[in-house]
Amino acid sequence: MSFYHKLVSETEAARQELYTVPQLVDGLQGAISHETYVAYLTEAFHHVSHTVPFLMNMGARIPQGKKWLHKTIIEYLDEEVGHEEWILNDIEAAGGDKEQARHSVPNLETQAMIAYNYDYIKRKNPVGFLGMVFMLESTSTQIATVGADAMKESLGLPPEACTYLYSHGELDIEHMKFFEATVEKITDPADQASIIEVAQNTFRLFANLLRAIPYEGGVQNVA
Repeated sequence: MSFYHKLVSETEAARQELYTVPQLVDGLQGAISHETYVAYLTEAFHHVSHTVPFLMNMGARIPQGKKWLHKTIIEYLDEEVGHEEWILNDIEAAGGDKEQARHSVPNLETQAMIAYNYDYIKRKNPVGFLGMVFMLESTSTQIATVGADAMKESLGLPPEACTYLYSHGELDIEHMKFFEATVEKITDPADQASIIEVAQNTFRLFANLLRAIPYEGGVQNVA
């Protein structure tokens, strides 16, 4: 089994658990409120605003013998710069206050996912951050376009309120091909184990992030 397919296999349980989160299940059906959608975008803004710093931290800590990963990191950086601003523009187009979102305090669950990745990069293994990349990109290829279509229709949103979801649904299909080609070059068992560990944990952390988003009937309890 290739390493990429091993990564997919060993994260399957965590991925399926993510797909049971009520906010996500109902979002894919367009059965969430306008307030919930804006709250989701606000938390997305907070974690996406760290993508470039994550990658820069990763690149700065890559050991000398693995400097070939710098080219991959640079390509990801070029793709990811400014995506948090797309999200703020979506919030504004959806009738929310983009500046209030920009200066809001992220939920604790969002902070936990962010802190976990900085800590792992700094304290354990920077290559492991590719597990976070896998979680985000594999998830968006599965749910972004479906969710955007459903919410745009049910909430009567203009296309300009869903650009983040639409763009990632399209972009990340190509990103996943690039990601697969990249991780197939990683042969160090310790690096492979780190990528799997981070992917498994970030699926769980992202599920908690979604569960904490205000939802019809109140805030859902975090499992």
